[in-house]
Amino acid sequence: MKAIRMVGIDQPLVEFELPTPQIGEKDVLVRVRAAGICHSDVHYRAGRSPVEPLPLTLGHEVAGVVEQVGARVTYRKPGDRVALHYLVTCGECNFCQSGAEQYCVTGKMLGHYTDGGYAELIAAPERNAVPLPDEISFEQGATLMCASATAFHALRKSRLQRGERVAVFGAGGLGISAIQLARVFEAREVYAVDIREENLALAARCGAIPVNAGKGDAIEAIRSLTGGQGVDVALEMVGLPLTMRQALRSLAVFGRLVIVGLSDQMMEFHPYTELLGPEAELIGSNDHLLSELPLVIEYARSGVLDGSIAVSRAIPLQAAAINRTLDELEGALPLIPGAAHVRTVIVP
Repeated sequence: MKAIRMVGIDQPLVEFELPTPQIGEKDVLVRVRAAGICHSDVHYRAGRSPVEPLPLTLGHEVAGVVEQVGARVTYRKPGDRVALHYLVTCGECNFCQSGAEQYCVTGKMLGHYTDGGYAELIAAPERNAVPLPDEISFEQGATLMCASATAFHALRKSRLQRGERVAVFGAGGLGISAIQLARVFEAREVYAVDIREENLALAARCGAIPVNAGKGDAIEAIRSLTGGQGVDVALEMVGLPLTMRQALRSLAVFGRLVIVGLSDQMMEFHPYTELLGPEAELIGSNDHLLSELPLVIEYARSGVLDGSIAVSRAIPLQAAAINRTLDELEGALPLIPGAAHVRTVIVP
């Protein structure tokens, strides 16, 4: 089978011809029909988050069709449409048993510590194969597995209540999902902060109030729009010290900032005026949970969450096309002018 693999830090991904993955008795073999390219993949390729062992097939947003099942598989069968939860865990340690499987003592992430979905086929445990309804395309199903699920987990961590205000910093794949899901949580107002007009226009289509941080002070704009109060919840989806600080400063009294964006840079803030004085909270959000996925999928199936908005374009399973997309996300190549950049999806 064909697979596009990472071979080294800051090196282009390379096409390999590999044997069909072997499955265990509790595993399923899935023919990949769509694999999303996440900004995290850029960080992996750049070495900001170590990938091992190399070479390794990237791709943790995966949807497809079950092709083969192991002898002890109970619920999945060949032909089933599925999306893959990317955390491969033991299901038995204290973390798994307490609903915090992202800290499983033997856990591995698809496309990070075990082969992912930039390939024609992928093997995964049966419990990772979540049913994908016919109403949801494979492209949309793939993005639900990271962009939407991670945004949902972050909103749960924020303890967002009905009638509160939300600011989402970064209107990309995560941000567009977060904007829609904040409406599900019955937020009073949702502000989308970005520097690209195309992404802000897309955010506005999802019901957000756009704030262009490239044309003025985003904090002043949010304060003005909220009558000087600020927002109750801020979600930082970019992973830059600047946007982290902006998100913190956008908070109202008792506000909560949830940081989702991956960064290897330090964040600085004034402890008294920006954290202690307003009794603000700084919260980290890491991945999401298998138990959250059925509800996210149901939101998409019912149309409350429009997954089609999250897919900007589809590309083939080719190293050149994938490397170009990663270069665009890294900033080494210009983005397509006039287009909102949300998610690029590989369609083998």
